[in-house]
Amino acid sequence: MSGYDYDLITIGAGSGGVRASRLAASFGAKVAVVERSALGGTCVNLGCIPKKLLAYAAHFHDDFEDAAGYGWTVPTPSFEWSRLIQAKDAELTRLNGVYQRILENAGCTLIRGTARLVDPHTVEVDGRRLTAANILVVTGSRPRVPAIPGGELGVTSDQMFHLPALPERVVISGGGYIAVEFAGILAGLGTHVTLVHRGHAVLRGFDEDIRQALGAAMVARGIDLRLDTTVDALRKEGEAVISTLSDGTEVAADLNLCAVGRVPNTRGLGLDEVGVKLDEAGAVVVDEDFRTSQPSIYALGDVINRVTLTPVALAEAIAFANTVFNGNEQLVDYTNIPSAVFSHPPIGTVGLTEAAATAQHGPVDVYESRFNPLKNTLGGRVERTYMKLIVHPKTDRVLGCHMMGPDAPEILQGMAVALKCGATKRQLDSTVGIHPTAAEEFVTMRTKRG
Repeated sequence: MSGYDYDLITIGAGSGGVRASRLAASFGAKVAVVERSALGGTCVNLGCIPKKLLAYAAHFHDDFEDAAGYGWTVPTPSFEWSRLIQAKDAELTRLNGVYQRILENAGCTLIRGTARLVDPHTVEVDGRRLTAANILVVTGSRPRVPAIPGGELGVTSDQMFHLPALPERVVISGGGYIAVEFAGILAGLGTHVTLVHRGHAVLRGFDEDIRQALGAAMVARGIDLRLDTTVDALRKEGEAVISTLSDGTEVAADLNLCAVGRVPNTRGLGLDEVGVKLDEAGAVVVDEDFRTSQPSIYALGDVINRVTLTPVALAEAIAFANTVFNGNEQLVDYTNIPSAVFSHPPIGTVGLTEAAATAQHGPVDVYESRFNPLKNTLGGRVERTYMKLIVHPKTDRVLGCHMMGPDAPEILQGMAVALKCGATKRQLDSTVGIHPTAAEEFVTMRTKRG
């Protein structure tokens, strides 16, 4: 592609940007990647990876408690937040290096700095102008901060990974996966957590029975759950942050975490100026090939706000690179995308919720199982696992699969393969289970919910 410095300039070195750039380079493209922050994007630095490491740390609380039932004598455990954060930071530094080596080994040029689009083929990085036949915007998203009085006194999930000390009391505003995950992490590490959510149940968009089951499990773990309520204002009194709630009550805490969603990172990129269309939420509008309203500019991942999951960004990156640089048009199939919430207990889900299945197909068959996991019988813990299958009554095809309980995300990955292959309930019924496991419940459910 003569006349340009590069065949592709990628703005953003998160999971999607790195994958797209590496593949494009493997197809012969000359690629530059611009990143102003740590390599790996939100997932590696301020999301999936550090959050799950913290979730692992919180689970040890349960393990220490349950060990006595299995004959172990465990001295009174103690926890040091600073040691956890240091270990987490060391692992993230290692991963940053891995991402840099991936780009270097692929032959990509890594440019550090802040990028801004000048025209459909030109990117300016801290005053230096670079040109490319194609530009890919993969700048991710950032936490949304509502405009409330005293809002500057709160923190977002970005700051939670770098707190100097573990707070004793926290108010969390929000009921999505970030809010419930941090609620479980902090409660497991010994913080008193109040979670305030405007909805009637946490995890809007998930299956209603899963939402109710998780809410009950959170309350049982000591989380103060305030539903149908919002945080309307914050103020400081001494060292405490006071949250004023919509019901007129006030809650004092050491920290207020605002986890009410994320917004696409399009601010300051110059997209409007070069004619790239954005939607009302600020997301980049693209077609099925991830092309924007400017034919030479593409976008994918969280910044297009379709399905904001790291594996989806990776799938989009593969499709983009194959389509644009390998002469092999590839589309992303957004049906039956599995997802997990690393709450306490965790959730795994794939396919339609009961409400969505009913809206699309009419009355459906529902199979459920509730039980106390085998591990709890000697450990003494009482926390029931919930599993649910949604089945089309005429075709027998499994439309949805949902689980809350230990290892739910691991189990649901296999179920996602089954749904992708069009599994029927009869096929599940004819599958021999692995005993004793929780996973076998998915192939032993025989009775429809009345």
